[in-house]
Amino acid sequence: MKKLTGNDKVLSPEQRTKLLGVLKNRFEKNMDRHKNIVWVAVQAKLETAHGKLWSLNEMEATGGEPDVIGYDEAANAYVFCDCSAESPKGRRSVCYDHEALEARKEFKPAHSAVAMAEEMGIDLLTEQAYRALQQIGSFDNKTSSWLKTPTDIRALGGAIFGDYRFGHVFVYHNGAESYYAARGFRGSLTL
Repeated sequence: MKKLTGNDKVLSPEQRTKLLGVLKNRFEKNMDRHKNIVWVAVQAKLETAHGKLWSLNEMEATGGEPDVIGYDEAANAYVFCDCSAESPKGRRSVCYDHEALEARKEFKPAHSAVAMAEEMGIDLLTEQAYRALQQIGSFDNKTSSWLKTPTDIRALGGAIFGDYRFGHVFVYHNGAESYYAARGFRGSLTL
C-alpha cells in the first residue's frame, strides 16, 4: 500500500462540500447524540481542519457514518465517532495489529485494525469509549469491533473486542491474529 503524504490527504473543494453536507445532515437527524452542540460551531472547526476532514472522509468512505458525540471543553474540541449501526463494512475481516498479521502463517487478512486506523488518522475506541458510545445508541447488534487493547493483554497475544447483545455491552478477548467477516473496528477523531 502506498504511503500517503500530507498533500494526498487534502480533499478537493467538491469532496469537502459533499462531505460537509453529509455530516450536517447526519448531525441534524441525530440531535440526541450531541445535545447542546450547534452545527455552526462544528462546521467552523471543520472548515479549518483540512487533514481531519480527510480522515472524516475516510471514515465515511469505509462505512463508519461519523457523527459528533461530544465536546471536550478543556481542549475546545469536538469528538466524532463511527456511528454506523454495525461495525463499518469497509473495515471488517482485519486482525488486530501488524504484529498479528505477520504472525499468521496462512490465510492472512488484507490488513490490521491498528494499521488501518493509523493510516486513516483516527483512534481505535478504547473499552471506555466503546461503552460510552453504547450509551447514546445501540451499536454492533450483529457485528463486533476491535477495541484498543491494553498492553499487558496484547503482550500475551490477545486483543479485545466489543459488541451489544441481549441489551448489554460485552467486551471479550480473542487471539490478536484472528479475523472474522463480522468483526471490524470503530474509530474516533477529535478536532
